[in-house]
Amino acid sequence: MTEAIGHGSHLIDTGLYRPHHTACYLIEDQGELALIDTGTQYSLPAILNTIAELSATPQQVRYIIPTHVHLDHAGGTGQLMQQCPNATLLVHPRGQPHLIDPSKLQAGATAVYGEPVFQRNFGTLLPVPEQRTQGVGDLECFDLGGRRLQFLHTPGHANHHGCLFDQQSTYLFTGDTFGLAYRELARNGIPLLFATTTPVAFDPTAWMNSLDHMLALDPAACCVTHFGKIDAPRRYADQLRASLGAHEAIALEEEALEPEGREARLAQAIDRLLVSAGTAHSGLADHRVRELLAIDIDLNARGLAVWLARRAKRTD
Repeated sequence: MTEAIGHGSHLIDTGLYRPHHTACYLIEDQGELALIDTGTQYSLPAILNTIAELSATPQQVRYIIPTHVHLDHAGGTGQLMQQCPNATLLVHPRGQPHLIDPSKLQAGATAVYGEPVFQRNFGTLLPVPEQRTQGVGDLECFDLGGRRLQFLHTPGHANHHGCLFDQQSTYLFTGDTFGLAYRELARNGIPLLFATTTPVAFDPTAWMNSLDHMLALDPAACCVTHFGKIDAPRRYADQLRASLGAHEAIALEEEALEPEGREARLAQAIDRLLVSAGTAHSGLADHRVRELLAIDIDLNARGLAVWLARRAKRTD
């Protein structure tokens, strides 16, 4: 599925997990293309089909820009770079080494998901030649056709997270830094935003600062990977701030307890938080909301457990 979202921009459903779960975005200007996020290797047919539907070719892709190296955003980068021989990979400098040599990334993700799940959902990670990559500074700009694209450093969800601001449309392509906003949980056009505290680099203070950094650009819309374009994003930023605060509070309450059984307790608390918010906002039944958020509940619990372990090491 592909949607035109205005100003030469297109949403591509990568097909990960279910429809309307994970997107990547394509911008076209004067015959040049940029892709923000790539999905997994299994997303490649949808991306190439979208390029063909625009009467363009992979040779016209000038930039491939993963917001960060988590596999739902960047797992297909190596395969896509092979298909787009003229593209330069633009990425946060801290993420750049993991796409040049993805072996540690693959090992870490396999440890989180397990080998069968990893292969089923993500396949194989291919390296990108270093000479085709560029680590990008905060607020650094690039030309695409007749418009300017600007890269922002936005740590919090990951310490190597970046967002992309299109100065022509004033759309901000936010990866996970403007949270998750599944369409099934929206009601009367109003999204429900919540935080994703996926392992391993959750930092709530940095994330709050990143929101200020992003919103200072006054974007007309935030295009989130999970899932879609959110118009007038300032209206909904407080939703995300509240979700970040609630996740942090759950973790800090857990910090006083024994580590044994921690992840299970965190998962129970996050289940209560997200399912109650989802049912209240959307009107869906508890079991349906829990089904939609099962992956996020599990990953958020794991991420908070890692955050607490890091805090414990700093105080030893």
